[in-house]
Amino acid sequence: MSVQQTAWQAQPISTALQQAVASQLSVVPVLDIVQALPPAQQTQIRHLVACSSFAGRVLLQQPTLIPTILSAEALPPLVLTTDAAEAQVMSQLRRHRNASLVQILTDDVFARQSVAQSLQRVSALADQLINAAYHWAYAELAKQWGQPLDEQGQPMPLLILGMGKLGGGELNFSSDIDLILVYPQNGDTSGGRRSCENQQFYTRLGQKLIALLHQVTADGFVYRVDMRLRPFGDSGPLVLSFAAFEDYYQAQGRDWERYAMLKARILNPLEPFAHELKSMLKPFVYRRYIDFSAIESLRRMKQLIEQENRRRNRIDNIKLGAGGIREVEFIVQTLQLIRGGRIPQLQQPSIFLALQALSDNEILSQAQADALLQDYLILRQVEQLLQGMDDQQTQTLPADPLSRERLVLACAAKDWDDLTTRINQAMARVHQQFKQVIAHEDNAEPEQVLLGRILWDSELPAVELADEIHWLAAEDAVQLVEAVVQFKHDCQKRSVGPRGRELLAKLVPQLLHDLELEQAGSAVLSRVLVVFRQIVSRTAYLELLFENPKALQQLVKLCGRSGWLSTHLARYPMLLDELIDPELLYQVATVADYRDRLRLQLLRVPEDDLELVMETLRQYKQAQQLRIAAADITGILPLMKVSDHLTWLAEAVMEKVVDLAWQQMVEKYGYPAGLAAGSAKNFAVVAYGKLGGLELGYGSDLDLVFLHQCDSLADTSGDRAIDSRQFYLKLVQRILHLCTTRTASGVLYDVDTRLRPSGNAGLLTVHIETYRDYLLQDAWTWEHQALVRTRLIYGDAVIAKRFDDIRAEVLAKPRDLPKLQTDVVEMRQKLREHHGVDNAEVKHAAGGVVDLEFISQYLVLAYAATFPALYQYSDNIRILDAAVIAGLMPLEQAGLLQQAYRDLRGVSHRLTLEPVDTTDLPDVSSAMQQVQASWASVLGNEQALPH
Repeated sequence: MSVQQTAWQAQPISTALQQAVASQLSVVPVLDIVQALPPAQQTQIRHLVACSSFAGRVLLQQPTLIPTILSAEALPPLVLTTDAAEAQVMSQLRRHRNASLVQILTDDVFARQSVAQSLQRVSALADQLINAAYHWAYAELAKQWGQPLDEQGQPMPLLILGMGKLGGGELNFSSDIDLILVYPQNGDTSGGRRSCENQQFYTRLGQKLIALLHQVTADGFVYRVDMRLRPFGDSGPLVLSFAAFEDYYQAQGRDWERYAMLKARILNPLEPFAHELKSMLKPFVYRRYIDFSAIESLRRMKQLIEQENRRRNRIDNIKLGAGGIREVEFIVQTLQLIRGGRIPQLQQPSIFLALQALSDNEILSQAQADALLQDYLILRQVEQLLQGMDDQQTQTLPADPLSRERLVLACAAKDWDDLTTRINQAMARVHQQFKQVIAHEDNAEPEQVLLGRILWDSELPAVELADEIHWLAAEDAVQLVEAVVQFKHDCQKRSVGPRGRELLAKLVPQLLHDLELEQAGSAVLSRVLVVFRQIVSRTAYLELLFENPKALQQLVKLCGRSGWLSTHLARYPMLLDELIDPELLYQVATVADYRDRLRLQLLRVPEDDLELVMETLRQYKQAQQLRIAAADITGILPLMKVSDHLTWLAEAVMEKVVDLAWQQMVEKYGYPAGLAAGSAKNFAVVAYGKLGGLELGYGSDLDLVFLHQCDSLADTSGDRAIDSRQFYLKLVQRILHLCTTRTASGVLYDVDTRLRPSGNAGLLTVHIETYRDYLLQDAWTWEHQALVRTRLIYGDAVIAKRFDDIRAEVLAKPRDLPKLQTDVVEMRQKLREHHGVDNAEVKHAAGGVVDLEFISQYLVLAYAATFPALYQYSDNIRILDAAVIAGLMPLEQAGLLQQAYRDLRGVSHRLTLEPVDTTDLPDVSSAMQQVQASWASVLGNEQALPH
């Protein structure tokens, strides 16, 4: 049943809406044209503008459209001549786009076409505009550079892959378009005034195409262009050759990219190139057998959808809310991915044809397919008219009365309640089918939780109930029962609704069963209840734990191993989603995984929504850190690997932060002098301290220094131009803002920039040659010590090579050993006094981690001039290896020091993860004695550890 069930009829409108319509139609010449219309058409045009202020704006700009759209005549064709100026082309594209959309919207409002026809027309319009812009841009570039030709001398196109709804031919009214740009082969252009490599030509072509569509002018824009689905995302090249494209998907293509490629369609299918590209993609997307290997990935995608619904509570979002448009798409695309390899009929991007194929092949029943289709059409019709109201990309139902009235009019509903009832009923039906797709396993059997139900429901004294807790000693059993009773009383005082109370009555017994399985007592229960107390009023998270018993099991397991994790999960309950799939939770990631996962997560976030981007970055970091901690406490990752993973995570996050900050600065100020899209940034991030030494801990901040290689004082290229060096200063300020601003999910990382030249008195970023001069001429010995533990974690090859050369030059500088020895010992004494001479922490105590770090730093500064291998690495373990090879330390002594270092850092990690229970920490006194002995031997017996 469609939302709009009958032909259009005039309806009364409120005074406020009448005034809004009059303000748009009372302007000459619109007023004159409208007054010349027959009364029935005057009523129609007022109704159209009442439904859409966007239509009113376009008619003010193009008043001659009025008779055309009312009579449903065809618009004049779009013709872009090759001699037209770029500004003229942009205007033509935008005016034709606006006129065409108003014509489509008019036919929607007056029920002249079906929803499917409306979607197809919007998609066809996009194809037309994109191709028109492409052909003009190609011809424009060919004048100067010639054309890329194949072996037969035929021009080769840049093939444009339309993704998502554009690819499926079901584009919504005001939508982003997702594109991927691919060209046939490398080579050089010919036939122009100059020649260039094909890749350069196609990159320029892609940039010009995006500008023609994306740039906002006085006439608006054509489409917001999103290129993040291309291989490697924002960090990848704008265009790829067929060979590079195929290599990427064969070697690195992820399941989510297979899912995305289901909707891929070539918008300019010039043969034989289009056939070659389709043949290349088909085996990546569709497997010849029933593809059960993809089910787990699809299940995780489904969990992500459910997770987002919980976190963002999108009750009024007809696309992303529970039962929204996205869930229909997920149902269809999941079945396509699993079955499409054996059923060619499923291998096409249209959701309408795919649904029919699923029914024809009895994968869905005819009734299921029909119900999904009808509910999908209801939601897509509302989406079209909602976006047509103001040409805004939104799927959230409006809250203000005027917008609600517009939408009710456009949908031909009786009133707002009538409209939302139909929407809610459609979404409820969709969500029921969504839940049945690759469903989860059933919950635990009731008899397993019988004891817990007795404890939760009974009013008997704790001592009597404790007799049932057979796996604990009597005293601990009483404490456990008392904790349950106290928690129940606490919940009665809080605003826990009926559903929350119902869930707790089921969850607590399951929790007690899981405690029994782990043979855990009251201490572990107390940690779990710290989390429960944070979520008792948030039914979505109680639902998560109840519907996913494995998540509750993992919560008990992790809280049993770590008090820090208990506190962490209580502070950020959205991390409970990470516990749903134990296999994924404990899966050891690679360096590339951290970047890929972050890229995938950010693809679901609008780039211009800074607040959501920042929140997503923090949630990602918290989730990955939880996975690392889970693998740590269960022994899957040894200590040194834990630090590696925390370091890789930080590097992946910082790389994305820098790219985001750069993008924001470029949009605001343009590019620094001499740079353009796709060129190197001439910018570097240098990690000091624990990040530099690959020894990051859970609570570590990031010691960073920012360098640039900008030699020009000229202005940037944007409309709001600033000095190019000031651009880099603002870039660093933006990076720090993205990292350190506190959101609902905390800060991303605390960043310490005090190790930059001149410390807090210095600029936040300096030229790399200024950095070199400072280190060679003005730096203190302790700053050279800090340089030992540095690595460049962001920067192009040129600036990276320059940094490595500077680091080598400074560290290998010949030094006066007695003075160096004195400087190192004095600096250590200052640190001891700063942190307290009686400080017993394994980091700062005599014979602790800092002393060992000073030993390795001293060895580098003292002997690197003779033994360059000493400064090759920035971590203590490999520096000590190099010291042995150089003959500066016996192998046995270095081995003992390395083991002492591992032991000391192991205790430090344990103290972070288990701040409550430290009774079973290993004894590190012998390790600290070894460090003290090595200090005396390396720095001289008469200069033993300072006290």
